[in-house]
Amino acid sequence: MEPPTWIAIGRDGSGARGFSFAGDTLTGEAHAANETHLLEKLGANGAPLIRIGDGPASIVPCAVLPEAGRGLPVITQTQPADVMGGWARLWIAGYLARYQDWDGVLCVADGDISHWVHLSAGEVVSFASFLTLRLISFLDGAASPDPQAMADSQSRPERLAQYLRQAEVAGDRRALTGHLIGAELAASRVYWLGQQVGVIAPEGDGSPHASALAVQNVPLTIHTPEDLIPEGLIALGRKLGLAG
Repeated sequence: MEPPTWIAIGRDGSGARGFSFAGDTLTGEAHAANETHLLEKLGANGAPLIRIGDGPASIVPCAVLPEAGRGLPVITQTQPADVMGGWARLWIAGYLARYQDWDGVLCVADGDISHWVHLSAGEVVSFASFLTLRLISFLDGAASPDPQAMADSQSRPERLAQYLRQAEVAGDRRALTGHLIGAELAASRVYWLGQQVGVIAPEGDGSPHASALAVQNVPLTIHTPEDLIPEGLIALGRKLGLAG
């Protein structure tokens, strides 16, 4: 196999993940417990590296793709204080590579955190993040929300803790998810109401956010992170002068 001309690597939840390229063609991918083994699997042989999540943090408003360097750093926000990881930034880059000149909002599920991201002219203008997915997991909620529970918490989010107790007593897992997602939709209304919305989530159109937004009749474009990684990496490689 021809040696790669550049490689992108980054930490994930269980080790390190990497992708090898010949110009703008993806030639391989691998996962390993550490970076040394990962580079061996990818046949690095001294090829230039891009590191996902490395480098000084970018502060909003900022371009989705950095102008220079050899990393794709996290994005931070001061008011309110927030941070979005390098992998989520990469998925957004892939989305914008697929839908060029796209302005609107993305709901990005990164592990157990959801980010609502306002994008315009290739920049992250602002974002808001929520621990809803972590709470759904902790409370053993269902994969899809109950529409009535969602509507109740949207209209009366101050009653969320009470609603959750009622759903817990009833053993209603869909209601648990519905109340939590409904409260998030109420808090993030300024991001999604009347906007173009894209959802990036591992479950695709089966994600709680996609289901909830569909109930609101919000026009959606839905992708998994895996859909978008190759396009995001190629766009990043081109921006940094390694591909194309």
